[in-house]
Amino acid sequence: MMIGFAVLSVTTRQLFRAAIYLLFSLVSVAGIYFWMEANFVAAVQIIVYVGGIVVLIIFSILLTQQAGAEMPKPSLSKKLWSFLAAGSGLGILLLQILKLQLGTVNAKGALFDVKAIGRELIDIDTHGWALPFEVVSMLLLASMIGCIVIALKPGAIIKHEMKES
Repeated sequence: MMIGFAVLSVTTRQLFRAAIYLLFSLVSVAGIYFWMEANFVAAVQIIVYVGGIVVLIIFSILLTQQAGAEMPKPSLSKKLWSFLAAGSGLGILLLQILKLQLGTVNAKGALFDVKAIGRELIDIDTHGWALPFEVVSMLLLASMIGCIVIALKPGAIIKHEMKES
């Protein structure tokens, strides 16, 4: 499902559909994390990427009034570079799978202890990772406000305020 939705996301010419396919692809990635019993990583995947990034992308598309617009057809050179990049990524992935020799690694439960992750994120004595998360949330908020400001037509705020008074 993940690969299918990812391919649909990059091949569709409708911008809104591409964002929805991206949403389904990221939910599928979270499903793979759940399947691997990495529940914390799956929850973060859903909260940050599905709940934050994709919603921000969809709001940006809707606010710029480009939801129904069709993107232009890519040129032949763009298609060739895209296939070259995808083929290179697939080749690197296959090489890594061959190097890993599936079945020899057993790290079940070693990296996914939620209490240890929580302590690492919040403990000020060690690293204090809470501040970077707050900075990222402020960055997302600022980018969303920026999208709204860019999407508004010039003078739309002034006209709206004049109607209220």
